[in-house]
Amino acid sequence: MTATNHITSHCVISNNVVYSNGLPVFENKDADAGAFLLSVYQFLEVKYPKFYKMDNLSKMGLLAAEVLLKNNPISELYEENEIGIVLTNANSSLDADIKYYEGAKTVASPALFVYTLPNIVIGEISIKNKFKGENAFFVFETFDAAFVAQYVAYLLNNNILQACICGWVDLLKEDYKAVLYLVEKRESDVSVPFTVENINKVYLSDTEKPGNDIGA
Repeated sequence: MTATNHITSHCVISNNVVYSNGLPVFENKDADAGAFLLSVYQFLEVKYPKFYKMDNLSKMGLLAAEVLLKNNPISELYEENEIGIVLTNANSSLDADIKYYEGAKTVASPALFVYTLPNIVIGEISIKNKFKGENAFFVFETFDAAFVAQYVAYLLNNNILQACICGWVDLLKEDYKAVLYLVEKRESDVSVPFTVENINKVYLSDTEKPGNDIGA
């Protein structure tokens, strides 16, 4: 991995709070996961009617991407096939799987069956933003910053991508966390080097005070 790659934006959604670049921008402490995600959607004023039909994992991933890309016009800087997505989690699509299994005892829902694959969240982000670059979804027991750093750096350093949304999007019932990074070759006023250390600092930032020393 080289120092030419940079985290130009990052977002964390956890414990009913949305963080953008280390600072809390929205919270709704008294809501369950579904109601919280709906309140985030309304707060961000996203225009994507399909949102209401999506499973909670896809909703959270889409919303995290919206926060990540706010004021980051990568669609104007790169071609559609130069922007990719690499995501990981621990529970795959288990939240939707359980709901589908329970629903199938009466009438199986094709609309819910669609979301019984974890990479559907990548599809929703890609469709919403018209991204057509390399994408992949991996399942690990815990967040593996070293793997993400190596995999994404390979895509950027070999010019397969010019920008990549990557990170962790995991949800099972009321236990959820999304941590997304926008990684580019270019620097910005708020960018930090794309290193394992900085990746982990962002991942842990919701358990620390806002405005942590990412990149220090």
